[in-house]
Amino acid sequence: MVLRYLLSALINKTQVVDKLSESFPVRAAARLTARAVLRAQQAGRDAAGQALKSRTLRQIRQEAAEAPGGPGELSRKARRIRDSLLQDVKDGVQEATRSRQIKPKRK
Repeated sequence: MVLRYLLSALINKTQVVDKLSESFPVRAAARLTARAVLRAQQAGRDAAGQALKSRTLRQIRQEAAEAPGGPGELSRKARRIRDSLLQDVKDGVQEATRSRQIKPKRK
């Protein structure tokens, strides 16, 4: 309880915060955080690039190019697109898990 009070009192002083921000451990932590953010952004860009190359997008373009043959045909096409999209998502999650970008849930 007393430790919590002392820490909050120190954190609220600007001089202490300035000195801490100039210290090596805090600067190293900031560098690590910045590196993690940049890696996450790059992973997002890579995932977006893969999505543009995915089977689902190609299938949507192909299906849009063909003339629909009635409601039944349109329903089958939508089902195939949905299945393809789900498979792409599963593949992406498995790949990200394998490359350790996503940590598996612990039960």
